[in-house]
Amino acid sequence: MESSEQPVSRATQEPGFSYFEIQSFWGVTKHFGGLPATRELANLCHIDQHKHILEVGCGVGITTCYLAGKVGCRVTAVDLSDKMIEWSLRRVKRRGLETRVEFRNADAQNLPFEDDLFDAVIDESVTAFTQDKQRTLHEYTRVTKPGGFVGLNEGTWVKVSPPADLVTFVDHMMANARFLTADEWRNLFENSGLQDLYQKTFKMNMISQAINERKGMELGDYLERLLAFRSFFSLLFTSPAFRKYAKELTPSRKIISDMFSYLGYGFYIGKKA
Repeated sequence: MESSEQPVSRATQEPGFSYFEIQSFWGVTKHFGGLPATRELANLCHIDQHKHILEVGCGVGITTCYLAGKVGCRVTAVDLSDKMIEWSLRRVKRRGLETRVEFRNADAQNLPFEDDLFDAVIDESVTAFTQDKQRTLHEYTRVTKPGGFVGLNEGTWVKVSPPADLVTFVDHMMANARFLTADEWRNLFENSGLQDLYQKTFKMNMISQAINERKGMELGDYLERLLAFRSFFSLLFTSPAFRKYAKELTPSRKIISDMFSYLGYGFYIGKKA
């Protein structure tokens, strides 16, 4: 799905003050583990240039471009946000990958595709945000071909019983995200009938996450990121409402420490019979 519209000018309009609105306004999305995690997830799902892949929650198109450009496969990429799709389309066009990628606006819980269509369905930091995770996994499984793979890279509580103030902060900061333990993610796969289940969890630290996010970025990506930071600091000076929002989302030292102690991410892979 192509769009002739350009992203809204950051200089003339403020974003809505929510996690996804801020990201779509600036054209910035993140997922745990960055590009190295994407690369490993693709390998675990046996994705190669002959496959047709559904990427759920494409964001600004970083994984989309990796799959279509580096792996060489065909990608159908969906997102709830038209603004995110616009950012993704710009990135795809900048890399000359239009013939390998199709975009659709779609909800992960109600995918607009026929059964048994894709060789693999992947998402990165998406299912944690869905209200009905089991329905979401059923949808992923439904549209996957027999013998194909469903693969997630999702936020995971790697240490049990996270402090209540950390859970509250994450819930507020990340638009009601609900992270699960590794066993809970695995149960979703089992209840969807997926087989040959594979799981692997990782702890995080701030430095490695920052480094991994920058791998695979090109000059155009850095320029867009620079504009986002300029807009951020401009809004801090010009918008009292944004200053209030930013202050609410500034974590304490304890929250930061607890976050990297309790919250990591995991790969969860299953094969459709």
